[in-house]
Amino acid sequence: MNPDPNQPATANRLDTGDLPANEEHDLPPGRHQFHKERLMSRIHDDRRTAAPRNPFLRKAILLPAATVLAGALAAGVLLLTPGGGDQSRGELATGPALTTTIGAVDAHGAPRLLDRISLAAAGADAPKGRAGQYVYIETRSAGTNIKTVDGVSSLAPSPLHTRQSWRSPDGLKGWLIEPGTTGPEGITLGGLDETGNVPKPHLGAPSHDYLATLPTDPDALLRKIYEETEGQGSGKDQQAFTTIGDLLVESWPSPGLTAALYRAAANIPGVVMVDSATDAAGRKGVAVARLDEFGGQRTEWIFDSKTLTLLGARTVQVKGNGDEDGLIKPGTVISTSAIMVRAFVDDIRVTP
Repeated sequence: MNPDPNQPATANRLDTGDLPANEEHDLPPGRHQFHKERLMSRIHDDRRTAAPRNPFLRKAILLPAATVLAGALAAGVLLLTPGGGDQSRGELATGPALTTTIGAVDAHGAPRLLDRISLAAAGADAPKGRAGQYVYIETRSAGTNIKTVDGVSSLAPSPLHTRQSWRSPDGLKGWLIEPGTTGPEGITLGGLDETGNVPKPHLGAPSHDYLATLPTDPDALLRKIYEETEGQGSGKDQQAFTTIGDLLVESWPSPGLTAALYRAAANIPGVVMVDSATDAAGRKGVAVARLDEFGGQRTEWIFDSKTLTLLGARTVQVKGNGDEDGLIKPGTVISTSAIMVRAFVDDIRVTP
Protein backbone atom coordinates (compact mmCIF):
# COMPACT_ATOMS: atom_id res chain seq x y z
CA MET A 1 0.00 0.00 0.00
CA ASN A 2 2.87 2.36 0.53
CA PRO A 3 3.88 4.38 -2.54
CA ASP A 4 7.42 5.09 -3.59
CA PRO A 5 8.78 7.38 -0.85
CA ASN A 6 10.79 9.23 -3.47
CA GLN A 7 7.65 10.54 -5.18
CA PRO A 8 7.05 14.29 -4.63
CA ALA A 9 4.44 15.20 -2.07
CA THR A 10 2.35 17.54 -4.13
CA ALA A 11 3.09 16.54 -7.69
CA ASN A 12 1.05 14.23 -9.89
CA ARG A 13 -1.71 12.09 -8.45
CA LEU A 14 -0.56 8.80 -7.01
CA ASP A 15 -2.62 5.69 -7.52
CA THR A 16 -4.78 5.30 -4.45
CA GLY A 17 -5.98 1.78 -5.13
CA ASP A 18 -9.26 0.38 -3.87
CA LEU A 19 -9.40 1.73 -0.35
CA PRO A 20 -12.17 0.52 1.94
CA ALA A 21 -14.96 2.82 2.99
CA ASN A 22 -15.26 3.71 6.66
CA GLU A 23 -18.73 5.15 7.02
CA GLU A 24 -19.50 6.99 10.25
CA HIS A 25 -22.65 8.86 11.07
CA ASP A 26 -21.52 11.07 13.92
CA LEU A 27 -20.72 14.15 11.76
CA PRO A 28 -22.84 17.08 12.96
CA PRO A 29 -25.60 17.83 10.44
CA GLY A 30 -25.60 21.10 8.53
CA ARG A 31 -21.89 21.78 8.89
CA HIS A 32 -20.56 23.44 5.77
CA GLN A 33 -17.42 25.01 7.18
CA PHE A 34 -13.99 24.15 5.92
CA HIS A 35 -13.43 22.09 9.11
CA LYS A 36 -15.71 19.49 7.59
CA GLU A 37 -13.06 18.72 5.01
CA ARG A 38 -10.34 17.27 7.22
CA LEU A 39 -9.85 14.65 9.88
CA MET A 40 -7.74 17.07 11.87
CA SER A 41 -10.55 19.60 11.90
CA ARG A 42 -12.86 17.03 13.48
CA ILE A 43 -10.16 16.36 16.05
CA HIS A 44 -9.99 20.08 16.84
CA ASP A 45 -13.74 20.19 17.38
CA ASP A 46 -13.32 17.42 19.92
CA ARG A 47 -10.46 19.26 21.64
CA ARG A 48 -12.82 22.09 22.50
CA THR A 49 -15.45 19.78 24.01
CA ALA A 50 -13.80 16.54 25.12
CA ALA A 51 -13.02 15.68 28.70
CA PRO A 52 -9.48 16.60 29.79
CA ARG A 53 -8.32 12.99 29.81
CA ASN A 54 -7.86 12.97 26.03
CA PRO A 55 -8.57 15.89 23.72
CA PHE A 56 -7.92 13.92 20.54
CA LEU A 57 -10.02 10.78 20.67
CA ARG A 58 -13.68 10.30 20.04
CA LYS A 59 -15.62 7.51 21.67
CA ALA A 60 -18.17 6.00 19.31
CA ILE A 61 -21.04 3.78 20.40
CA LEU A 62 -21.19 1.38 17.47
CA LEU A 63 -22.23 -2.09 16.41
CA PRO A 64 -19.52 -4.77 16.34
CA ALA A 65 -17.17 -4.11 13.44
CA ALA A 66 -16.91 -6.39 10.45
CA THR A 67 -13.40 -5.61 9.33
CA VAL A 68 -9.89 -5.23 10.65
CA LEU A 69 -7.27 -2.57 10.02
CA ALA A 70 -3.86 -3.81 11.06
CA GLY A 71 -1.28 -1.26 12.13
CA ALA A 72 2.23 -2.65 12.35
CA LEU A 73 5.70 -1.49 13.16
CA ALA A 74 8.51 -2.56 10.86
CA ALA A 75 11.86 -0.92 10.25
CA GLY A 76 10.55 2.33 11.66
CA VAL A 77 7.87 2.65 8.96
CA LEU A 78 4.20 3.09 9.74
CA LEU A 79 2.31 0.29 8.00
CA LEU A 80 -1.29 1.09 7.12
CA THR A 81 -3.10 -2.05 6.00
CA PRO A 82 -6.81 -1.63 5.20
CA GLY A 83 -9.08 -4.49 6.06
CA GLY A 84 -11.58 -6.05 3.69
CA GLY A 85 -15.30 -6.50 4.02
CA ASP A 86 -18.30 -4.18 3.85
CA GLN A 87 -18.19 -1.02 5.94
CA SER A 88 -21.06 0.73 4.18
CA ARG A 89 -23.16 0.75 7.35
CA GLY A 90 -20.87 3.01 9.31
CA GLU A 91 -18.91 0.40 11.23
CA LEU A 92 -15.37 1.16 12.37
CA ALA A 93 -12.69 -1.46 12.15
CA THR A 94 -11.66 -3.26 15.30
CA GLY A 95 -8.17 -4.49 16.02
CA PRO A 96 -4.64 -3.23 16.62
CA ALA A 97 -4.05 0.50 16.66
CA LEU A 98 -1.85 2.18 14.12
CA THR A 99 1.59 2.27 15.69
CA THR A 100 5.00 3.68 14.92
CA THR A 101 8.40 4.25 16.43
CA ILE A 102 8.75 7.46 18.42
CA GLY A 103 11.43 9.56 16.79
CA ALA A 104 14.24 11.08 18.81
CA VAL A 105 13.93 14.78 19.69
CA ASP A 106 16.48 17.52 19.18
CA ALA A 107 15.30 20.28 21.48
CA HIS A 108 17.48 22.91 19.80
CA GLY A 109 17.29 21.87 16.16
CA ALA A 110 13.90 23.29 15.19
CA PRO A 111 14.84 26.95 14.54
CA ARG A 112 17.67 26.01 12.20
CA LEU A 113 15.53 23.43 10.38
CA LEU A 114 12.57 25.79 10.09
CA ASP A 115 14.85 28.47 8.68
CA ARG A 116 15.94 26.07 5.92
CA ILE A 117 12.35 24.97 5.34
CA SER A 118 11.13 28.57 5.08
CA LEU A 119 13.82 29.40 2.51
CA ALA A 120 12.81 26.38 0.43
CA ALA A 121 9.13 27.31 0.71
CA ALA A 122 9.76 30.91 -0.34
CA GLY A 123 11.32 29.69 -3.56
CA ALA A 124 8.43 27.42 -4.54
CA ASP A 125 6.08 28.17 -7.43
CA ALA A 126 3.06 30.22 -6.37
CA PRO A 127 -0.41 28.68 -6.77
CA LYS A 128 -1.94 30.22 -9.90
CA GLY A 129 -5.53 29.81 -10.98
CA ARG A 130 -7.91 31.35 -13.48
CA ALA A 131 -11.24 32.95 -12.72
CA GLY A 132 -13.88 30.32 -12.02
CA GLN A 133 -11.44 27.58 -11.07
CA TYR A 134 -11.43 25.60 -7.82
CA VAL A 135 -8.66 24.68 -5.40
CA TYR A 136 -8.38 20.88 -5.40
CA ILE A 137 -6.67 19.15 -2.47
CA GLU A 138 -6.25 15.39 -2.24
CA THR A 139 -4.91 13.70 0.87
CA ARG A 140 -4.67 10.28 2.45
CA SER A 141 -5.40 9.82 6.11
CA ALA A 142 -6.02 7.29 8.85
CA GLY A 143 -6.27 7.31 12.62
CA THR A 144 -7.27 5.64 15.85
CA ASN A 145 -10.60 5.92 17.61
CA ILE A 146 -12.12 4.16 20.60
CA LYS A 147 -15.47 2.46 20.26
CA THR A 148 -17.71 1.24 23.06
CA VAL A 149 -20.10 -1.69 22.69
CA ASP A 150 -22.23 -2.74 25.68
CA GLY A 151 -19.99 -0.73 27.96
CA VAL A 152 -16.78 -2.36 26.73
CA SER A 153 -14.23 -0.09 25.02
CA SER A 154 -11.81 -1.20 22.33
CA LEU A 155 -9.57 0.34 19.70
CA ALA A 156 -11.29 1.22 16.44
CA PRO A 157 -8.77 2.21 13.77
CA SER A 158 -9.97 4.45 10.97
CA PRO A 159 -8.75 2.81 7.73
CA LEU A 160 -6.41 4.54 5.34
CA HIS A 161 -8.55 6.43 2.86
CA THR A 162 -8.42 9.20 0.29
CA ARG A 163 -10.09 12.59 0.79
CA GLN A 164 -10.83 14.90 -2.14
CA SER A 165 -12.00 18.46 -1.70
CA TRP A 166 -12.83 21.22 -4.16
CA ARG A 167 -13.19 24.79 -2.95
CA SER A 168 -13.83 28.06 -4.76
CA PRO A 169 -11.21 30.69 -3.88
CA ASP A 170 -13.80 32.75 -1.99
CA GLY A 171 -14.81 29.66 -0.02
CA LEU A 172 -18.52 29.96 -0.86
CA LYS A 173 -18.74 26.89 -3.11
CA GLY A 174 -17.16 23.51 -2.78
CA TRP A 175 -17.47 19.74 -2.73
CA LEU A 176 -16.10 16.94 -0.55
CA ILE A 177 -15.68 13.22 -1.20
CA GLU A 178 -14.37 11.24 1.77
CA PRO A 179 -15.10 7.66 2.81
CA GLY A 180 -16.49 7.68 6.34
CA THR A 181 -17.84 11.21 6.03
CA THR A 182 -19.73 11.33 2.74
CA GLY A 183 -21.36 8.94 0.32
CA PRO A 184 -19.61 7.95 -2.92
CA GLU A 185 -20.92 11.05 -4.71
CA GLY A 186 -19.81 13.43 -1.95
CA ILE A 187 -21.50 16.45 -0.38
CA THR A 188 -21.59 20.17 -1.00
CA LEU A 189 -19.43 22.49 1.05
CA GLY A 190 -21.36 25.54 -0.02
CA GLY A 191 -24.38 27.18 1.48
CA LEU A 192 -25.11 28.95 4.72
CA ASP A 193 -23.61 28.14 8.09
CA GLU A 194 -25.50 26.70 11.06
CA THR A 195 -26.85 30.15 11.96
CA GLY A 196 -28.20 30.77 8.48
CA ASN A 197 -25.55 33.30 7.49
CA VAL A 198 -22.96 33.34 4.73
CA PRO A 199 -19.83 31.89 6.40
CA LYS A 200 -16.96 34.28 6.89
CA PRO A 201 -13.47 32.84 6.48
CA HIS A 202 -11.16 32.92 9.47
CA LEU A 203 -8.01 31.20 10.70
CA GLY A 204 -9.89 28.04 11.63
CA ALA A 205 -11.78 27.89 8.32
CA PRO A 206 -9.80 29.86 5.74
CA SER A 207 -10.62 30.40 2.08
CA HIS A 208 -7.89 30.74 -0.52
CA ASP A 209 -8.67 34.44 -0.87
CA TYR A 210 -8.56 34.88 2.92
CA LEU A 211 -5.05 33.48 3.03
CA ALA A 212 -3.91 36.31 0.76
CA THR A 213 -4.96 38.84 3.43
CA LEU A 214 -2.79 37.38 6.20
CA PRO A 215 0.44 39.21 7.12
CA THR A 216 3.68 37.73 5.87
CA ASP A 217 5.73 39.30 8.64
CA PRO A 218 6.33 36.34 11.02
CA ASP A 219 5.95 38.40 14.21
CA ALA A 220 2.71 40.06 13.08
CA LEU A 221 1.38 36.73 11.88
CA LEU A 222 2.11 34.98 15.17
CA ARG A 223 0.48 37.82 17.13
CA LYS A 224 -2.66 37.46 15.02
CA ILE A 225 -2.73 33.71 15.59
CA TYR A 226 -2.34 34.08 19.35
CA GLU A 227 -5.05 36.74 19.49
CA GLU A 228 -7.61 34.90 17.38
CA THR A 229 -7.12 31.50 19.02
CA GLU A 230 -7.08 32.72 22.62
CA GLY A 231 -8.87 30.28 24.91
CA GLN A 232 -8.87 27.42 22.41
CA GLY A 233 -7.17 24.07 22.78
CA SER A 234 -5.01 23.06 25.72
CA GLY A 235 -2.82 26.15 25.84
CA LYS A 236 -1.96 29.13 23.69
CA ASP A 237 1.35 27.78 22.39
CA GLN A 238 -0.03 24.36 21.47
CA GLN A 239 -3.06 25.93 19.81
CA ALA A 240 -0.86 28.31 17.81
CA PHE A 241 1.21 25.36 16.60
CA THR A 242 -1.94 23.43 15.72
CA THR A 243 -3.43 26.39 13.84
CA ILE A 244 -0.28 26.87 11.77
CA GLY A 245 -0.20 23.16 10.98
CA ASP A 246 -3.79 23.26 9.79
CA LEU A 247 -3.09 26.20 7.50
CA LEU A 248 -0.09 24.38 6.03
CA VAL A 249 -1.74 20.99 5.52
CA GLU A 250 -5.39 21.80 4.97
CA SER A 251 -5.07 24.72 2.56
CA TRP A 252 -2.65 26.04 -0.07
CA PRO A 253 -0.87 29.19 1.16
CA SER A 254 1.32 31.29 -1.10
CA PRO A 255 5.10 30.78 -0.89
CA GLY A 256 5.43 34.04 1.05
CA LEU A 257 2.79 33.11 3.60
CA THR A 258 4.11 29.55 3.89
CA ALA A 259 7.60 30.84 4.67
CA ALA A 260 6.14 33.25 7.25
CA LEU A 261 4.17 30.44 8.91
CA TYR A 262 7.35 28.40 9.33
CA ARG A 263 9.26 31.37 10.75
CA ALA A 264 6.37 32.11 13.12
CA ALA A 265 6.38 28.48 14.30
CA ALA A 266 10.08 28.80 15.11
CA ASN A 267 9.15 31.40 17.74
CA ILE A 268 6.64 29.18 19.57
CA PRO A 269 8.09 27.79 22.81
CA GLY A 270 8.46 24.03 22.92
CA VAL A 271 8.83 23.42 19.18
CA VAL A 272 11.45 20.72 18.50
CA MET A 273 12.98 18.71 15.67
CA VAL A 274 12.30 14.96 15.37
CA ASP A 275 14.83 12.85 13.52
CA SER A 276 12.38 10.52 11.78
CA ALA A 277 8.65 10.39 11.04
CA THR A 278 6.43 8.70 8.44
CA ASP A 279 3.33 10.14 6.79
CA ALA A 280 0.11 8.31 5.90
CA ALA A 281 1.47 7.40 2.46
CA GLY A 282 4.52 5.68 3.95
CA ARG A 283 6.98 8.45 3.08
CA LYS A 284 9.71 8.96 5.65
CA GLY A 285 11.20 12.30 6.54
CA VAL A 286 12.29 14.66 9.27
CA ALA A 287 9.72 16.44 11.44
CA VAL A 288 9.05 19.66 13.30
CA ALA A 289 6.91 18.90 16.32
CA ARG A 290 5.45 20.03 19.59
CA LEU A 291 4.34 17.95 22.58
CA ASP A 292 0.99 18.67 24.16
CA GLU A 293 1.89 18.09 27.79
CA PHE A 294 -1.78 18.02 28.71
CA GLY A 295 -2.53 14.76 26.87
CA GLY A 296 0.92 13.40 26.04
CA GLN A 297 0.41 13.62 22.27
CA ARG A 298 3.04 15.01 19.93
CA THR A 299 1.96 16.70 16.70
CA GLU A 300 4.54 16.35 13.92
CA TRP A 301 4.85 18.13 10.57
CA ILE A 302 6.75 15.80 8.25
CA PHE A 303 9.14 17.05 5.57
CA ASP A 304 11.14 15.38 2.84
CA SER A 305 14.70 15.27 4.17
CA LYS A 306 16.24 16.37 0.86
CA THR A 307 13.77 18.83 -0.69
CA LEU A 308 12.22 19.99 2.63
CA THR A 309 8.77 19.75 0.98
CA LEU A 310 5.90 19.28 3.42
CA LEU A 311 4.70 15.68 3.11
CA GLY A 312 1.98 15.58 5.76
CA ALA A 313 1.37 15.53 9.49
CA ARG A 314 0.56 13.14 12.27
CA THR A 315 -0.20 13.09 15.99
CA VAL A 316 1.43 10.35 18.07
CA GLN A 317 0.93 9.37 21.70
CA VAL A 318 4.38 9.69 23.26
CA LYS A 319 3.73 9.94 27.01
CA GLY A 320 1.37 8.10 29.33
CA ASN A 321 -1.94 6.61 28.25
CA GLY A 322 -4.20 8.63 25.98
CA ASP A 323 -7.52 7.46 27.41
CA GLU A 324 -9.13 6.49 30.68
CA ASP A 325 -9.15 2.79 29.77
CA GLY A 326 -5.42 2.66 29.10
CA LEU A 327 -5.87 1.55 25.50
CA ILE A 328 -3.82 4.29 23.87
CA LYS A 329 -0.19 3.39 24.55
CA PRO A 330 2.92 5.36 23.59
CA GLY A 331 3.61 4.82 19.91
CA THR A 332 -0.07 4.86 18.96
CA VAL A 333 -0.81 7.05 15.95
CA ILE A 334 -3.84 9.17 16.84
CA SER A 335 -4.09 10.66 13.35
CA THR A 336 -1.95 10.74 10.23
CA SER A 337 -2.28 12.46 6.87
CA ALA A 338 -0.35 12.83 3.63
CA ILE A 339 -0.67 15.59 1.05
CA MET A 340 -0.91 13.96 -2.37
CA VAL A 341 -2.18 16.63 -4.78
CA ARG A 342 -2.84 20.37 -4.67
CA ALA A 343 -3.90 22.06 -7.89
CA PHE A 344 -6.37 24.40 -9.55
CA VAL A 345 -9.07 22.62 -11.59
CA ASP A 346 -11.89 23.85 -13.79
CA ASP A 347 -14.89 22.50 -11.89
CA ILE A 348 -16.14 20.47 -8.96
CA ARG A 349 -15.30 16.77 -9.22
CA VAL A 350 -12.71 17.46 -11.91
CA THR A 351 -9.26 16.14 -11.04
CA PRO A 352 -5.84 17.19 -12.39
